[in-house]
Amino acid sequence: MALRLQVQSTLSYSKSLIYYSRLPQRQQSIVSNMKCRASTHSCEPTSNRRSVETFIVVIQNDCKNNLNFLTYLGKAFIIRTKKLKEQKKHRLDDRSMGQIEEIKKALDSIVCKKDMKTKENESLHATVLRFRLLRQHGYQSTYNCGLGIFIHLKDNAGNFKATYFEDEKGILSLYEASHLAIEGESTLEEIKHFIRTLLNKINGNMESNLAKQRLARWFIDVYEKKENIVPVLIELAKLDFNMIQAVHQENAIDLSKWWKNLGLRDKLTFARDSMIQSFLWTLGSNPEPQFSDIRMELTNFIMLITTIDDIYDVYGLLEELELSTDAVERWDVKAMEQLPDYMKICFFALFNTLFNTINESAYFHLKTHRFDCLLFLKKVWIDLCKSYLLEAKWYHNSHKTTLEEDLNNTVVSIGGYVMCVHSFFVLQQTTPEEDFDCLSQYLSIAHWSSMIARLANDLGTSVDELKRADVLKSIQYYRHQTAWKQINKDTFTNDSLLPQLYIKINVNLTGMPLCV
Repeated sequence: MALRLQVQSTLSYSKSLIYYSRLPQRQQSIVSNMKCRASTHSCEPTSNRRSVETFIVVIQNDCKNNLNFLTYLGKAFIIRTKKLKEQKKHRLDDRSMGQIEEIKKALDSIVCKKDMKTKENESLHATVLRFRLLRQHGYQSTYNCGLGIFIHLKDNAGNFKATYFEDEKGILSLYEASHLAIEGESTLEEIKHFIRTLLNKINGNMESNLAKQRLARWFIDVYEKKENIVPVLIELAKLDFNMIQAVHQENAIDLSKWWKNLGLRDKLTFARDSMIQSFLWTLGSNPEPQFSDIRMELTNFIMLITTIDDIYDVYGLLEELELSTDAVERWDVKAMEQLPDYMKICFFALFNTLFNTINESAYFHLKTHRFDCLLFLKKVWIDLCKSYLLEAKWYHNSHKTTLEEDLNNTVVSIGGYVMCVHSFFVLQQTTPEEDFDCLSQYLSIAHWSSMIARLANDLGTSVDELKRADVLKSIQYYRHQTAWKQINKDTFTNDSLLPQLYIKINVNLTGMPLCV
């Protein structure tokens, strides 16, 4: 079966919805039924309301039938993939199946050695690789996986030896490893600063082949060019890649239909259409095809968070926002009867959708796991709206916040706690009795994740928001390295109560604001 990889990845496909005009002609046909328009909206009455430029993404209903990638979800491809997997299984012997256990024993052996000095002829990349393996597998010995293995990088005067930094591959590996630092590891901070300076100097002088290898996304193509390849592996890899892309892109189309059927885009014309961006968040945090339902649910909530944020941040008057926050605290849409008529349809449409969506999620969880999580979900959403209201008050009162005020509120208003709590219950693998202990530890990671997400968001939007005279952003005060160190500490420890799936999704969610 002759196969080729699809031209577009999920990321490029999603970006094409907004940057369609930048695509080459051969790709434009794939997304010819997708439209984008930019407009500035502000509903009546216009006095004292701010406006924001919004990008509205529309995927037409017949688009699904015109996209070629859906053929990879057909029965013939599924059957062929299963057959190839069976063929591959026969190539695996007991020795290869036990390699993971062998790696674990090797790492244990390294850690047990009291004197783990780096060999004189060992490359910088090999030294860094040993550090990353130990750190990412939860070995927390200060010497073995913190400072000790990097001592040889310095001379007697405490300066980094120039000879080690002639290896470009080693430099890049070391720079990546420096981001795994936890609090108190000053050597890794020195390395990060030194490597940044060094990389800036050699930028543009690196060999093109090395740069291509570091940036290559299509590893299948790299393997295909090697000698003595296994044809079954190539075919299976291509099929698997294309089928996963098809699942992701089908998710995007289904989400677009859900969003359109809600009708919020037509009623709340001032709000951002964040469907594609929201989907990219969840896709980056959990791309495995078997988790489509989880991606769909979390994307729904991110879209609601963005819309509510626009009401508080852009459109609503202070008295209206106070009434809507009161309705959320009471968890009763009828409380919005006090709003003026021209605002009822706007607020009612959004918050009625919010209440129904969360109630349905809590009911499903109760039916599936026999645990009522509605109280937890209501609390994080109430706290979110109250944080938005506080920011609105700061704006309307021209209040200049202190660093402590800003950070305490913004870690809530970014919506990270909402997403973490929802993902916790959606992915629940614990018993109800264990939930409280796990959730306590999970919220610790959620706090630092929210901090990073807020700082990354400020970095990306501060110019536009300062034009609207928003409260001075925390990006002007605080660097997020400390937050990453706390996440590293919570992530790379063996005594965590949380399953690895929780940790992985949360760490991935943390990194998404830096690239979306």
